[in-house]
Amino acid sequence: MTTREKAESGKRAAEACLALDSESKDDALASVADALRGGSAGVAAANDADLAAAGAAGLAGPLLKRLRFDEAKIRAALDGIEALRRLPDPVGRILSARRLDEGLVLRQVSCPIGLVAMVFESRPDALVQMACLAAKSGNALILKGGSEAARTNGVLCDLIATAGVRAGMPAGWLSSLTTREEVAELLALDEYVDLVVPRGSKEFVARIKAESRIPVLGHSDGICHVYLHEDADPAMAAAIAVDSKAQYPAACNAAEVLLVHEAFAGASLAAVASSLEAASVRLELCPRSAAALGRAPTKTDDDWSVEYLDLRMAVKIVDSLEEAIAHINRYGSRHTDAIVAGSRRAAETFMDRVDSSSVYWNASTRFADGYRYGLGAEVGISTGKLHARGPVGLEGLCTYKWKLEGEGQVVADYASGARSFLHQELGDGE
Repeated sequence: MTTREKAESGKRAAEACLALDSESKDDALASVADALRGGSAGVAAANDADLAAAGAAGLAGPLLKRLRFDEAKIRAALDGIEALRRLPDPVGRILSARRLDEGLVLRQVSCPIGLVAMVFESRPDALVQMACLAAKSGNALILKGGSEAARTNGVLCDLIATAGVRAGMPAGWLSSLTTREEVAELLALDEYVDLVVPRGSKEFVARIKAESRIPVLGHSDGICHVYLHEDADPAMAAAIAVDSKAQYPAACNAAEVLLVHEAFAGASLAAVASSLEAASVRLELCPRSAAALGRAPTKTDDDWSVEYLDLRMAVKIVDSLEEAIAHINRYGSRHTDAIVAGSRRAAETFMDRVDSSSVYWNASTRFADGYRYGLGAEVGISTGKLHARGPVGLEGLCTYKWKLEGEGQVVADYASGARSFLHQELGDGE
């Protein structure tokens, strides 16, 4: 099939998905889970071949980690599917209800977006998450993964698409592209595609946004911060800093910068630095943090927007909470930022004034994830402010429509003054 034919088929499937009930969508997820279990050996073999080829081609370490789809990631994918099945259907929810007049009731009701295109690098697990989110929310999906994961993604897409159709999803609900040329064609098909979700590097996402004629949902960099306030508990500060950086450094929610209040640095920075280095983290020290540790500075430039995606972390001493907030709002990427503090007032000031999609108090930045948020899985992280923000799960794949039920009313009666609006808010069930 050509790209246009796949888009046309996907649009028809999206329209057919509007008729699916909750049970049918959950049955499709169960079928996908069964197929993933039964086909795990084939998926693993394809992934081994992709990893071998990528390694021989010199693919960067962080991308190799994202490419790996081993037994642990398959188990995590199955856990995510089960979590999705337990969640309520996001479609058909009454978001608001209002009686405009007697016999004239307006309801705002959630509904699927339609045909979604997902373009991503590496990360076969993202394919599984997105496909299952699409099934649960009643959307159709066209996927394009990176060439480094072509074998794995091909096996997964065929397996999931077939399993979904077997359980009642319409034909064409899930399809894939294989070349950049096809992506360029797809980005021009705004009469069919309703939303594009890119997942990858800053340059990759910027290119998709520049080329797309379709709304784009996503984020570019993951410049996440951990700020250690003057009254932070040293043991907690070390544990959160280590987890935020070292638990999975290739993730977009891994912290890249450690900001340290000068009062905390004098007493406790050495212990936090020791914990990070014990976790194999290389510290890029500003002159002040280096002096506090009795070392030579290793970061002498003013570029605080580096996404290392590796076991490296920049360290900067600040004089106040206000300076930390200003630094994050200037250099951060609006992704996820955390404060470690004993003071609720300081923490609330930080969470109110840091302009990021997720802000935390005494918790690791690695919690920024759809599954960990209880969303079942995620499409990705959105750092924009329209439609959806932060980890985007089922609700982010839904929009809404207005449904008006009347008894023959016409606007002319209200314009003439013969009738007046009531505009009464209705409760649940009315």
